Amino acid sequence: MEESKVDMFIMSNSKYFEPAHIMPIKEALKKRDDSYFTKVQILGFKDPVICLVISLLAGPLGVDRFYVGDVGLGIAKLLTCGGLGIWTIVDYFLIMGRAREVNYEKMRVALY
Repeated sequence: MEESKVDMFIMSNSKYFEPAHIMPIKEALKKRDDSYFTKVQILGFKDPVICLVISLLAGPLGVDRFYVGDVGLGIAKLLTCGGLGIWTIVDYFLIMGRAREVNYEKMRVALY
């Protein structure tokens, strides 16, 4: 795949991934042909900032966990009212990283 396409993809989507994941993604994209690039472009990544906003507004209801795909944790958080508030506060700090992990997993599945 063209390096310019890969660089453009990385520049426009780097906010969706942890900094440590950028180089492995870049190297994997360089090794693939254009059909993989099209496949990767249509993936719907979860925005970590939106996830944080959801967590701030509806964290005790578990909506942030539902958003990233952690349905079981979302139900548990809903039933315990955010772990009596403690889990909600912890998620304010962890949920953005979880969204980036989900995005990286989605990218790994698409590339391999």
